[in-house]
Amino acid sequence: MKKLILIFTFLFISSVCYSQEVTTYYFIRHAEKLRLDKTDKNPKLNYEGVKRADAWKEVFSNVTIDAVYSTDYNRTKLTAKPTADSKNLPLLLYHPNDMYSESFQHETKGRSILVVGHSNTINVFANKVLGIEKYNQISDDNNSNLYIVTVINEKVSSTLLKIN
Repeated sequence: MKKLILIFTFLFISSVCYSQEVTTYYFIRHAEKLRLDKTDKNPKLNYEGVKRADAWKEVFSNVTIDAVYSTDYNRTKLTAKPTADSKNLPLLLYHPNDMYSESFQHETKGRSILVVGHSNTINVFANKVLGIEKYNQISDDNNSNLYIVTVINEKVSSTLLKIN
């Protein structure tokens, strides 16, 4: 009887451990943009930005990424594209006014997702997933933050890394 109880206990604990659903979001701001024309609302990346976009690809080279999301701007798409291409993934677009919607949560649940946005949206997106106001707007000269937000069975945690 003791063996039977031990076996059932082991099977129960194993099923609980393996049934945990993990969703991981990697949030980054677009790389450095061209600033030559102040009237250009949709600039591309400058030389440093192109190098940073390639560096992000390297940062994520050993990370499983199931989908890559970007806003519909040149600078975000050009930042996301090297990583998406290296993972053979299409670039999916999202609107910054519709962050962390129910449909987005459903589509990304249990997956690892890269999201590329802007200095005034990435922190908001991360905060929405967290359910608290933890992160402030990113400084205009900062293109190196990596926010990692993990959801495990409704429990949310996060960390902020600076990748130079």
